[in-house]
Amino acid sequence: MTKLVIWPKALFQKAEGGGSGALRMRGSLTLSTMVLGKVKSFRVSYDCLNDSNVPVFSSGDCVSGRVIIEVTGEIRVKSLKIHAKGFAKVRWTESRNAGSNTAYTQNYTEEVEYLNHKDILIGHERDDDNSEEGLTTILSGRHEYAFSFELPQTPLATSFEGKHGSVRYWVKAELHRPWLLPMKTKKEFTVFEHIDINTPLLLSPQAGTKDKTLCCWFCTSGPISLSAKIERKGYTPGESIQIFAEIENCSSRMVVPKAAIYQSQTFYAKGKMKEVKQLVANLRGESLSSGKTETWNGKMLKIPPVSPSILDCSIIRVEYSLMVYVDIPGAINLSLNLPLVIGTIPLHPFGSRTSSVSSQCSMSWLGMGLPERPEAPPSYAEIVTEEQRQSSLDVPAAREDLNGPLFAYIHEFRFQPPPLYSEIDPNPEHARRTEERRLD
Repeated sequence: MTKLVIWPKALFQKAEGGGSGALRMRGSLTLSTMVLGKVKSFRVSYDCLNDSNVPVFSSGDCVSGRVIIEVTGEIRVKSLKIHAKGFAKVRWTESRNAGSNTAYTQNYTEEVEYLNHKDILIGHERDDDNSEEGLTTILSGRHEYAFSFELPQTPLATSFEGKHGSVRYWVKAELHRPWLLPMKTKKEFTVFEHIDINTPLLLSPQAGTKDKTLCCWFCTSGPISLSAKIERKGYTPGESIQIFAEIENCSSRMVVPKAAIYQSQTFYAKGKMKEVKQLVANLRGESLSSGKTETWNGKMLKIPPVSPSILDCSIIRVEYSLMVYVDIPGAINLSLNLPLVIGTIPLHPFGSRTSSVSSQCSMSWLGMGLPERPEAPPSYAEIVTEEQRQSSLDVPAAREDLNGPLFAYIHEFRFQPPPLYSEIDPNPEHARRTEERRLD
């Protein structure tokens, strides 16, 4: 289906030798360009590296995809370009008073660029002229134009959306045609800067101890003590944190032990800092009356799907912590902050074993059990079959010239079972006579 375009009067001029109604188009445009096709679809698609069809990449990865154009009829195109960008951006405002009746607003903005890549898929760089020279005709139907580029090898900031800032990556495509405004489309992709929690620093246990004495005028009650420990510092989303804690209430009040995971977002701009703290997950223990004690032997607190920690960006920092605290009515809570790092590479089996062993050594008061008894080694019959032993008794023809006692000894015991071991000496008299001769 074709579309009739009504061109502006400024694009026409009076034809030579014609009447008042004779017009021709300015420049080199012909009448054939007045009938145009229509762009039905214009979008960007990525070649995903995972099975979830979610475009996720890391520093050094090759980002590839296609610009898909679907048209009805024919269109003339000057150029098709892509522009890949990635940056961290921070922005917030603060109101200040400059006097009794005057006030002003201070804007704080900062930006860090991580990616800036341009490429031309069709046509040339210049788009300012509207001549028909160098135009590309796209026929009716669906067309795909591939692109690819490599992310920088330097560490990138993980994609993030916060209250006062964000880290975003995208590819924008622009379709330029003569006498028309450019068509633009943009699609974001996710970047994860991997954090491997299988490192000695992130596998080390985290622990702390605190106590607090409550005072009310001239009366002093007993202390409230809190000890808490977790097996390691690094975790991944979906894991559960095992919390080992002991809470002793020697005060006269009813207290409640609790635990919570918090996310801290810190934004930096123009020498200023803005911090936002959010609750991620929490749990509640049993209420403790005066003189009672509660022990957590691995109380589980699951980490929900949250963004990984951002530790290397100069203007945005995302950190996590586990707060184990005692809720005290009418007083400031007694709390312990244990730092966490949310990573992207989960714990390996050997890392889990190392963490468990170190935890058993350093947390003997929890009464963890010993490892299971190892399996017995295989028997001789399970390794050497009877056929192998019998066949080894026949001396090969190529060895007939080796008729010596040494070869005979090696050949005889090649597949023989090892001697039986016993804690009891089968020849005690022989051993006694040998000992007596040695003493003489």
